[in-house]
Amino acid sequence: MPIATVNPANGETLKTYEAMGEEEVERRLQLAEATFRTYRTTGFAERARLLNRAADLLEEDERDAGRMLTTEMGKPVKQARAEVLKCAKAMRWYAANAEALLADEEPAETDVKDSGASRVRVRYRPLGPVLAVMPWNFPLWQVIRFAAPALMAGNVGLLKHASNVPQTALYLEDLFHRAGYPEGCFQTLLIGSAQVDDVLRDERVKAATLTGSEPAGRAVASTAGEMIKKTVLELGGSDPYVVMPSADLDRAAEVAVTARVQNNGQSCIAAKRFIVHTDVYDAFAEKFVAGMKALKVGDPMDEETDVGPLASERGRDDLEELVDDAVRSGATALCGGHRLRRPELPGWYFPPTVLSGITREMRIHREEAFGPVATLYRAGDLDEAVLIANDSPFGLSSNVWTRDESEIDRFVRDLEAGSVYVNGMTASHPAFPFGGVKRSGYGRELSGHGIREFCNITTVWHGA
Repeated sequence: MPIATVNPANGETLKTYEAMGEEEVERRLQLAEATFRTYRTTGFAERARLLNRAADLLEEDERDAGRMLTTEMGKPVKQARAEVLKCAKAMRWYAANAEALLADEEPAETDVKDSGASRVRVRYRPLGPVLAVMPWNFPLWQVIRFAAPALMAGNVGLLKHASNVPQTALYLEDLFHRAGYPEGCFQTLLIGSAQVDDVLRDERVKAATLTGSEPAGRAVASTAGEMIKKTVLELGGSDPYVVMPSADLDRAAEVAVTARVQNNGQSCIAAKRFIVHTDVYDAFAEKFVAGMKALKVGDPMDEETDVGPLASERGRDDLEELVDDAVRSGATALCGGHRLRRPELPGWYFPPTVLSGITREMRIHREEAFGPVATLYRAGDLDEAVLIANDSPFGLSSNVWTRDESEIDRFVRDLEAGSVYVNGMTASHPAFPFGGVKRSGYGRELSGHGIREFCNITTVWHGA
């Protein structure tokens, strides 16, 4: 895949970049290692000052940065600007909280005495250069939620971004440079996927984090395992959205539309499988389909657009194949179902789609639909709802709509997911851990859990 900005709204190639050669990659690895030796010794106050300055600059760039995201991957510009501001918020959160999150810990005095020590501390120390392999769907947010905690912990970052968002990748390096970070603290590696393995094998790279496809995760995890390096993986999801009879149906249906089509439906934590109790299935389906039909599909630069194009032609084609397979196998398209063919929208558009009659044999039951396509399931009772929800290789997040406390307890206990959102849609927040189970990956981003992922957790023991 070429490293290029291709506007998804019209298919026009705007700018193409040459991949960095071996000499330039080597220069950047040397710089990362050298910078880490000194940056690791900076205090939290200095790290916070730098990160807050980067947040200031990001907020100043809100409109231009938002348009850049929309141009490169097609999200509605309103959502792009919201992503920019969300990144600044997360940076400020880590600037304010990292010192407390990484403060030395003192074990219980009885355990200290039992060990024969006069004092024991647990200290969090940085690891070194961390490689981040990041996706295109949230081009700023995915990177910042790695970079902010990594930099506050005293690590330095190496970014291999998706090949279709090179301007965003270069912007991020420039952002940290303008904020005053020492050269080498955060660098973009403008390289293709085939070069990732060599970088990860380099002894100067101490750990890696990846958000992306399952095959990409397997490749990184395999190499990291061979080299015995720490990794965090977030590999997508097919999140269930369960609606029970006691739910506020109007609100559940309204939120369901947003939960499915946010970011043009290209979100790992978007609700994708809508599992509805049979007693309210028909009423919910009617409201949900009406909401999906009412969405405005169009130019992502238009402030009124709800759904823009998919980020790539291949992504649009892959989504269409999933829908076609389901319909051929007996599913019914309650709305949408075919790519848009409108002269005024020449890009890679796919309309909001709702499919019913899904069976286990259909590919869309097992695979992640990365676009504005929802699948509807009818559940006879709570037990069946849980079975359908867990009948997926993924386990990133989940959504449950019910006013029954016993049902809430049951879902929280039994759903196989990294998060359970009750009467609301999944969203990431810097204060809360984010990640999944099963093929959605392992490890956690954000919160104190995320910042400690790339730390050397060191026991310091003092003799009596």
